[in-house]
Amino acid sequence: MKQHIYWHTTVQMPDDSDLAPIPSKADVAIIGGGYTGLSAARTLAKNNINVVVLEAETIGWGASSRNGGMTLTGLKPAMQTVIKNYGRELAKELFQCSLDSVNIVEQIVKEENIDCGFSRYGHLLTANKPKHYESLQGEVDFMAKEFNHSVHLVPPKDLRSEIGTDVYHGALVDEVSGGLNPAQYVAGLAGAAARAGATLCAQARATKIERRENRFFIQTERGNIEAESVLVATSGYTGGVTKKLQKKIIPIGSFIIATERLSDELAHELSPKNRMIFDYKHFLNYFRLWDNRLIFGGRAAFFPENENTVARSGEILRSEMINIYPQLKDAKVEYVWGGTLDFAFDQMTHVGEEDGIFYSLGYAGHGVAMATYLGATVAEAMLKGNIKEHPFAKFNFPSAPLGLYNGNPWFLPFAGMHYKILDWIE
Repeated sequence: MKQHIYWHTTVQMPDDSDLAPIPSKADVAIIGGGYTGLSAARTLAKNNINVVVLEAETIGWGASSRNGGMTLTGLKPAMQTVIKNYGRELAKELFQCSLDSVNIVEQIVKEENIDCGFSRYGHLLTANKPKHYESLQGEVDFMAKEFNHSVHLVPPKDLRSEIGTDVYHGALVDEVSGGLNPAQYVAGLAGAAARAGATLCAQARATKIERRENRFFIQTERGNIEAESVLVATSGYTGGVTKKLQKKIIPIGSFIIATERLSDELAHELSPKNRMIFDYKHFLNYFRLWDNRLIFGGRAAFFPENENTVARSGEILRSEMINIYPQLKDAKVEYVWGGTLDFAFDQMTHVGEEDGIFYSLGYAGHGVAMATYLGATVAEAMLKGNIKEHPFAKFNFPSAPLGLYNGNPWFLPFAGMHYKILDWIE
């Protein structure tokens, strides 16, 4: 198992061989060069705004080029929970944003001619237990009634038409979701932002942000910049330079393996319709095909990626994969890698303004489409001066209970154990 990001072998990622100098001034400085930052930069630049993206590593380095490539409808919490917590009207706005997020990815891919294999494959939510399938039965009527959104069930007897395993107890299909190659997409999005006129600065980690009157002064590792506005788009890599935001975001590791290329027959057996697949568990697995490889991910370890967590996670994920697909017991796993997701304490995505700094954070594994969408719509709200009217700004962005968190996620092992126990109980 090679510790290497498989997606990076499929495209020439932006590198730091020709670093753009950091301008002394800009209208907007964006911290973070992933989907959110690049989408926002593209939108702002198309509106003749002088925008600079400051990325600590290379453009697209983080989760934007490491994820499973799923562009999904919905939010991390179940929509029943969203209605309960925020009311029907706002829940409908938020769900519509999720539909719009898949649409905007499709639109950008077409407009910018990004070769990333985007398609509306649909997603398959599998039931690990019979009681999960009972819950999914209620989901069909609920989504139709509350959101006018059509999903359909796959009963256990028909499941082989969707997935080549007998370990699940039925599933739910949403045909609207899609998938793509995330590295090809973020590289293409970077090109689109640059063509629109944005300046992309790699190896420009922000080390200090000061507000003086109505302007911001940002120190980076290779130069300083003055900007009228700042957008923080750092997701799971949010750091101490924006301490108030860091204390509201939990960085959680997510890990992926990629098999060798499988035969056409075996690949079709595993996933006849090439769905984006994930299961019902709290400690979930997610997987899909790309180029006849099975891309298989999960929360094998909650801590962010390092050499040890990646190696250990590779073995755990391979075992999980074989439990689902015994026919892969002899298949070689060629790649294993990790990335860091951003979870808020309520598992919701949040946008808004903190001390005059705009932000969009907390994607909780739904970032491919949602980060693209929020990058664009938060940029539009910045232009119009109406960020408080954004649907994702209409509810509170919570801090840790009792203030027992300063940005160091010491509690992650306990959280992982909690979710494993919940899965065992259920």
